[in-house]
Amino acid sequence: MKKAHCVSMLLSAIAVTFTLLVVLTLAVFLTSQSGFAQNTRETATNPGTQPQSTMPPDQNAGSTPAASVTTFTGKIVKSGTKVVLTDENKTVYQLDDQQKAQEFLNKSVKVTGVLDPSTGTIRVSAIDPA
Repeated sequence: MKKAHCVSMLLSAIAVTFTLLVVLTLAVFLTSQSGFAQNTRETATNPGTQPQSTMPPDQNAGSTPAASVTTFTGKIVKSGTKVVLTDENKTVYQLDDQQKAQEFLNKSVKVTGVLDPSTGTIRVSAIDPA
């Protein structure tokens, strides 16, 4: 009887130890994934966009050389629900400042800004009549 009782207690101890091991492993896994989940949420809420710094490009630590400000000429036109810039070569540029661009709808303009070549979007500094 004593032997059966000892075996039963040993099996209980092993079961408790195993359960604790599983819980601790799961806790470590979930803790290490919290940063991943946060980055995934940010990407999911803003698909196709890159995180943007609020600091000017020349002040970003470790950043690549600042993209140069360029002037683009063309016409502001409607494309679906957005307004875009089309140039004489029929190249279409997205514009990040939709409100300002709306003021120049169907007009020839000079758009000053920085082009993000990966998205075709101009970060608009100014829009002026051409």
